[in-house]
Order: sequence, then structure tokens, then C-alpha cells
Amino acid sequence: MRNKVYASFDEAVADIPDGAVFMSGGFGSIGVPRNLIAALLRQGAKDLTGISNNHGGLGEVMDVGKLVDNGQIRKMICAFTAAPHPSRAATFEKLHEAGEVEAELVPQGTLVERMRAAGAGIGAFYTPTGVGTETAEGKEHRDFNGRTYVLETPLHADYAFVRAYRADTFGNLQFRRSQRNFNPIMAMAGKITIAEVEEDILELGEMDPDSIHTPGIVVDRIVKIPPAPEGIWDKPNPRS
Repeated sequence: MRNKVYASFDEAVADIPDGAVFMSGGFGSIGVPRNLIAALLRQGAKDLTGISNNHGGLGEVMDVGKLVDNGQIRKMICAFTAAPHPSRAATFEKLHEAGEVEAELVPQGTLVERMRAAGAGIGAFYTPTGVGTETAEGKEHRDFNGRTYVLETPLHADYAFVRAYRADTFGNLQFRRSQRNFNPIMAMAGKITIAEVEEDILELGEMDPDSIHTPGIVVDRIVKIPPAPEGIWDKPNPRS
């Protein structure tokens, strides 16, 4: 059985080409695959389309905002395209207003369901979310039981970056607490799923099957986060 453990983050992202579509897990500061993002920043692929909860860039932490700052992002698909306060505008907003990067705003629940549909092999689905707003313009509408729904399509990615608490050599993943936000869904939606792992990577069979949240069959590459300063860790947070 193939060992999916990679020696470094740089090796794990080395083949990502210009123009690729990638997903990045995490919600706010929790569960963000910071080391994989940092490796992609070093690798330098451009014209990327990013899919995440937001466009990052709010502070000095490593997130997709650093890729935006470095000119590597062509388009972002996310649930938040603006900062919560005008005084905290990130680089992405300025570039978007100038027409230098594209943005696709997707309601947060719809964003998750579009990723889940990709992982589950669902061709499309109807949702009432967004009906009557700009996010539904140009999309097919149908009425069911007296309510109007809009047709949404799956969100696939060439690469999915996720952050997990524990893994084994086959790629079975366990997430800790709030890491179970976008990470498990994105792991299913990526053609190639790459996971950064906090704990030591176990041998196949050493993980309790009841603790596996994402099966290794959908995970392609795993990398152990080394101690700082080589590895980038989230700030200590009891919810992480």
C-alpha cells in the first residue's frame, strides 16, 4: 500500500501549475493550512483560483491573503469578499475594486454545499438561498411546493489544502475541534488532497477507526508540521 507521507511542504506542492484551482480550509484563524500556503508562496505558481471561506489578508498571519499580496491569485471564490470594517480593507479588496483580480461571492452555506456536491458526485442542486439577490442572477430558477429555488453547481478543485490533527501513512485524518469546519468537506472535493498534520503520523492500523473523520482513500499527500520556526503553527487557542 502506497505511503503518502512527503518529506517537506515544498515537495508536496512542487507540481502545482500556473492556473490551478485550489481550496484552502479553515474558518477565521482556526484550521488554516498555513504551511501549505507558505510553500505555495515560495513555489510561485500564478493565475491561481482560490476557494476558501474568505480572502485572508487581515493581519500578519500566513493565509491566502499572502498569495494575493504576492500577485499569485487571479480569482477568489469565497463567502466574504469585504472586510468587516472599511478601515481594515485588505489587498484583495483594493485589487478587486481596481479590476485586477476577480471575485465570486457565494453564500456560506451554499459554498459548503457546492463543495460537498463535488465530493459526492452530485451534478447540481437547488437551494432557496440567494433567490432575489445578485448571487442568483443568470442562474436557473424553479419552484417547488410554492417556494423558489436557484440551481447551483459543484465546486471542484485541482488541489485541496487541509489541516488535520492526526493522520496515518495511508492518509486517514482526524480533525481536532474547530478544525472540522471546511477541512473535511474540501478533502472530498479536491482532485489531489494535501494535508498538513500536527501530531506524529501513525502507521496504518494504529488509529482508532472511530476517530477517523476523513478516509485516506480521498487523501493523496500528507506532511508532518515540524517544530517552529520551520513549521507555522496557529496561535494557542482552546477551540482549535
